[in-house]
Amino acid sequence: MADLKMLAIDLGASSGRGIVGSFDGEKITLRENHRFSNDPVFVNGRFTWDILRIFFEIKNSITKTVIDGDDVSSMGIDTWGVDYGLLDRNGRLMANPTHYRDTRTVGISDYVSRFVSAEEIYKVTGIQAIDFNTLNQLAAEGRDDPDMLARAEQMLFIPDLLNYFLTGKRATEYTIASTGMLLDAAKRDFAFELTDKLGIRRSLFAPIVQPGTDLGELLPQISGEVGKNRIHVRTVASHDTASAVIAVPAQGEDFIYISSGTWSLMGTERMTADCSSAARAHNMTNEGGYDCRFRYLKNIMGLWMIQSVKKEFTEDLSFAEICERASKETITSLVDCNDDCFLAPKNMIEAVKKFCRDSKQQVPETVGEIAAVIYNSLAKCYGDTIEEIEALTGKKYTTIYVVGGGANAGYLNELTAKYTGKKVSAGPSEATAIGNIVVQMLHDGVFKDLPEARTCVGKSFDVKIYENA
Repeated sequence: MADLKMLAIDLGASSGRGIVGSFDGEKITLRENHRFSNDPVFVNGRFTWDILRIFFEIKNSITKTVIDGDDVSSMGIDTWGVDYGLLDRNGRLMANPTHYRDTRTVGISDYVSRFVSAEEIYKVTGIQAIDFNTLNQLAAEGRDDPDMLARAEQMLFIPDLLNYFLTGKRATEYTIASTGMLLDAAKRDFAFELTDKLGIRRSLFAPIVQPGTDLGELLPQISGEVGKNRIHVRTVASHDTASAVIAVPAQGEDFIYISSGTWSLMGTERMTADCSSAARAHNMTNEGGYDCRFRYLKNIMGLWMIQSVKKEFTEDLSFAEICERASKETITSLVDCNDDCFLAPKNMIEAVKKFCRDSKQQVPETVGEIAAVIYNSLAKCYGDTIEEIEALTGKKYTTIYVVGGGANAGYLNELTAKYTGKKVSAGPSEATAIGNIVVQMLHDGVFKDLPEARTCVGKSFDVKIYENA
């Protein structure tokens, strides 16, 4: 059969890429056709996303498919979660979307609790309590700029906003909406009983659609800009972790995954949400997945810490060089990766040192020692988290599937096997783009279901096994 080709737009917190996925009847292959930085901007006291530049780069990627001669039939966009843009009554973007690391939501949970309790929110949504969740962002918007929220006709999550720019269609994709503490987990629809209490209008929200929904062709003007391309735009599992989990090459239903990147999302799949007080006590979250599954997981700070210290080291070192130095150290100090002090510190190295100093541990000084503390702390956190998941689910898991960029961090994978006592299967590293492509292929009937697609992923991409010594 001739190669079937789709375009995945994969947007991360620091960069974005266009990736053409092909299927020859047996294997999926990927080819990057465009890469660009995603640089947030601080303007007028607000930390924001440069959404119009992102849109410009997406159009460049679509144009490249024409230049390269790729007969691409469809495209899908995945991004990080929780953030959104507001449209006015004319359908125009009112302001650059605010970045989830902006300080407007610091301590917002106390404000929200005046209207609805944290216990009620979790019982309905099953979402981990984090200040920057969308419900809290909207509450901050209403508190700090009620006129803006009053004038807004609709809010769209980042991938939905970009799809709207391309097609003119407004819809809220299920998996991205589920990240924001806005959905009733049982109904898989907006939790209006919560938003009503915060004075957030129901009309602000666009209808929810599932991954694989066809939004139609590009708007005529957009098509003209990108080489008269008539590509169809489809909703994928547009939260990047939801796409990454689709690409976990696991056999069977019971498995543990770590979607390892800027954040580490560690969890398992379930067919029902667990909104119990026990799950809340462990700060577990129930995010939407493909085929109405739930990603029962915990958010862990992830490689953000290593990415930050890499920029701060005086030497220009690769991640491989940093791992090599860390592997030679014997320092035993550990930090709590989920502590808020590591969310957005002015200096990550100093934050790590201060945590060790305050907790009466050896303070790391060298590149190797600082990296060793972070890598060991991440692996220790993984070990603690899998114990929590096993206790909550009543199941034992033998293998941890690491997908995403962290699959290439061999030293961290070795430590993960050590601290968890489990076998670690690392790869594919391009899981998010693969999951994006797979949903488009499922829409076209390439695979009969998700298990068949996962089997194909396992045959198409290399994985590396790490055993606990």
